[in-house]
Amino acid sequence: MSLGLCVLGCGAFAATFAKTIGSLRGEIDLYFASRDAGRARRYAAEFNGRDAFGSYEAAAADPRVNALYICTPHHLHLEHVALAARRGKHVLLEKPIAGTLADAREIMKRAESAGINLMVAENYRYLSAVQKAKELVEQGRVGQLRLIQLQEQYPFQPSGWRNDASLNGGGVLIDGGIHKASVLAFLAGRPNQVYAQRVPPGLPGLDAEDGVVVMTRSSEGVIGLINHTWSIAPSTERPWVSVLGTEGSLYFEMGRPWLKVSDGIREELLELPDDVRGLAPMVREFRDSIIQGREPTMPGKEAIADLTLVLKAYESVESGQPVFLE
Repeated sequence: MSLGLCVLGCGAFAATFAKTIGSLRGEIDLYFASRDAGRARRYAAEFNGRDAFGSYEAAAADPRVNALYICTPHHLHLEHVALAARRGKHVLLEKPIAGTLADAREIMKRAESAGINLMVAENYRYLSAVQKAKELVEQGRVGQLRLIQLQEQYPFQPSGWRNDASLNGGGVLIDGGIHKASVLAFLAGRPNQVYAQRVPPGLPGLDAEDGVVVMTRSSEGVIGLINHTWSIAPSTERPWVSVLGTEGSLYFEMGRPWLKVSDGIREELLELPDDVRGLAPMVREFRDSIIQGREPTMPGKEAIADLTLVLKAYESVESGQPVFLE
C-alpha cells in the first residue's frame, strides 16, 4: 500500500525531507502544500510530487492524501493538527511537538479523539548508530550505564520565528537541543532530575539563548550531559554521543555509518547503514504504524516527555537550582 503524504510548509527542511526519502517513493506518494501556491508547485515539480495545493485546507480535504507531514513552526502545530484531525488525516509532526505543555496535551487530545495516528518526527532516534547503540545497551554490552554525553556546536544564526522567544519558546535547546534530550532518554531512560545553565551569549542580536549545558540524573543514578551551542566557531562535523558503562563504552557521531565499541582493552568499529538523517526509516515506521493499525514507536507521549525535560531545564536555568521531573 502506498501512503499519500502531504508536506505542509514548503521551507528549507521540507526540501531536505523530500530529497532524503526518495528511496521510499514506491511506498509514499508525496504531495506539497503551501500558502504560496507557486512555491508548492515548484516543490512538486522538483521533488516528483503527485500534486500541489495552495492551502493547507485543500490538502487536508483531498481524498488522495492519507496523512500530513506538518513541517511548520511549532507555535502553529496545534492549529495544523486540529485541521488534520477534523479531516481524519494521520499526522507526522515536526519536533518539538509544541512550544508549551498545554498545546502538546491538546494536540494529543485532538489526535486521540479523531482516531488518527500521531507520530512526532524525532528522526535522530532512527539513525542507524542510535538504533545500534540502543540494541547494544539492552544486550548489556557496556554493563550498567553510568554516563551518557551528547555534544553539538554549530555556526547557526537563527532568524524569523526562530529568533523570537515568544514564538520559539526558547532558543537552541528547544529547537535543536530537544533532539539530544530525546536520544538521551531513548538510550539511558528517563531522568528524574535536571540542572542547566546558559552558555554566555556568543551571537549578537538574539532574542533567546544560543548555548545551554544540561546535566540530568535518573533514579538509577545515570548521569546525562548535553552541550548544544549555536556558535561562530567551527562546527563539530556531526553531533557526537558517548555512552559509558561499568563494562564498556560506545562512541558514535550522529549521521555517520559506524559505531565504536570498547571494553577498555579492545576497540571494535561496527559498520552500519549509511543514513545521514534517519528520515527514511522514520517515515517507513510512520507508514507501517498506519497500515498495521498500531501506535508508532515515537508517539506523542514520548514527545511530551522530551518537551517536559527541555522546559524543566529552562526552569533550572532561571532558578539556578536542580529541578525534579515527575
